[in-house]
Amino acid sequence: MTVKVAVIYYSATGNVHSLAQAVAEGAASAGAEVRLRRVAELAPDSAIAQNPLWRRHADAATSIPQASVEDLAWADAFAFGTPTRFGAPAAQLKQFIDQAGGLWQEGRLADKPVTAFTSAFNRHGGSEATILSLSNVFYHWGALIVPPGFTDPVVYAAGGNPYGTSLVTGAPTGDAPGAAALEAARYQGRRLAQITIRLLGGSHVTDAAGDGETRGTRAGTTSQTA
Repeated sequence: MTVKVAVIYYSATGNVHSLAQAVAEGAASAGAEVRLRRVAELAPDSAIAQNPLWRRHADAATSIPQASVEDLAWADAFAFGTPTRFGAPAAQLKQFIDQAGGLWQEGRLADKPVTAFTSAFNRHGGSEATILSLSNVFYHWGALIVPPGFTDPVVYAAGGNPYGTSLVTGAPTGDAPGAAALEAARYQGRRLAQITIRLLGGSHVTDAAGDGETRGTRAGTTSQTA
């Protein structure tokens, strides 16, 4: 069966954007229909212009559709990405989430799988706190949090964050995320899609890594700088 996954993110200089693309690729590889959406920029153009990396990414990202609340209503599952801002999500993503009150009130966000990922300058720059902060929103929604956990070696290779993929840039150079972080993000997206398929009653979820191993089960049986 085909499930619908919305990958919704905010990125200033492009690192979270790269992670979001990888999460979307992972979900698609498991057979999901994916919408990749960026949230609206709130910073004034004068502030963006002061950072060449921010300016470059802002101009390049115009081809990515902007997120709307309708994307949340459409999706069977969500993946949210944000840079770390003092151990919390960026204001741009939070502003988007705050628009979802109507859907929440109608119960249309409940029981949907959700995962989160982030990026920070330092290893201890608040990555885990940022993802846990987003989890507080998901608890209120009644959503089903799907962390990567320690369920695959790629999680360890990318730094070992069981809460969600968390890129550590280490330098303000605008370097793209390394292969390990991108593979962890793809795995997180694939895991989100596979679990959503199982939750909605699909069967025989095939591992999209290429080894042909069947990881899913039939419904009713036992066996996811910036």
